[in-house]
Amino acid sequence: MKSLFKVVGVLLSLAGTLAAAAFFWLHQPMGSRVAGTPADAVFDLSIEPGTSPKAMAQLAVDAGADVPPMALYAWFRVSGQSRQMRAGSYEFNAQTTPIRLLAMLVRGEESLRTLTLVEGWNIRQLRQALARADQLKADSQSMDDEALMAQLGRPGVHPEGRFFPDTYSYAKGSSDLAVLKRAMKAMDRQLDKVWQIRFPLTAVKSPEAALILASIVEKETGKASDRPQISGVFNNRLRIGMMLQTDPTVIYGLGASFDGNLRRSDLRYDTPYNTYARAGLPPTPIAMPGKASLLAAVQPADTRALYFVAKGDGSSHFSATLDEHNRAVNRFQRGQK
Repeated sequence: MKSLFKVVGVLLSLAGTLAAAAFFWLHQPMGSRVAGTPADAVFDLSIEPGTSPKAMAQLAVDAGADVPPMALYAWFRVSGQSRQMRAGSYEFNAQTTPIRLLAMLVRGEESLRTLTLVEGWNIRQLRQALARADQLKADSQSMDDEALMAQLGRPGVHPEGRFFPDTYSYAKGSSDLAVLKRAMKAMDRQLDKVWQIRFPLTAVKSPEAALILASIVEKETGKASDRPQISGVFNNRLRIGMMLQTDPTVIYGLGASFDGNLRRSDLRYDTPYNTYARAGLPPTPIAMPGKASLLAAVQPADTRALYFVAKGDGSSHFSATLDEHNRAVNRFQRGQK
């Protein structure tokens, strides 16, 4: 009997030692397989859907972790969480512990990047930003605008103004098409929200028209608080059939040929976007409007103004008559009193 107690004691002592060793190992940095690797060097771990826990352990070692893959796999299994580990794109370093690595995989703490789409950008600027984005797959790069919109499920729709300006996060290696689809759906939601609270007397009669007007308001606004007033001017002009006569639409119609200097001859050059030559709204938005411009388009200020001119400080002066407007132009643009 004494021998049995002695054996049990030895086994318990061994089990305690193994448990202590395992606890110590789980909380120790895994280190790097490559000598001389800086402690903060990033290891990229990409896990595809359907990858087994055993394969995940091997991928972590292949990425740079200096641990036996079978020991890491055993930890995944013993934890009881191996079925909860998620596919994705992760980052860790030599200081990451096995217990921390498992937590990352279970929680899906992917390494994320961000892309900011700026209010007022046109589709050309948006696509340039996508091409420059860090670790974002440029799946749309070979597509023209028509093919792009077809890929996004909107065949025949012009891409201008269809994406909501905001900051979007994405996992490393994500497709730019996924980011665009999120931005497109975000614009749909924002446009639907503002359309539901439009003023009854607004001159725009459809969400599409509201989007186009909002893009013009976005490009015409120098001071944020002027948006409702600017929208009020354009709503008034649309209501009475007056030409919008807004420079940003002309510039948009000139496209890549615009050199930064808008000339009188440009105002006479006929394109579908020349609102000096054609009545009503242009055929598409001219930029990505933000939420404030969307709201201003459908909730214009109650004003008699039909004209506005930049004052030189970012704000605008609004006038109800052409005489008043001409005096304002002389004062703020020509320096006359």
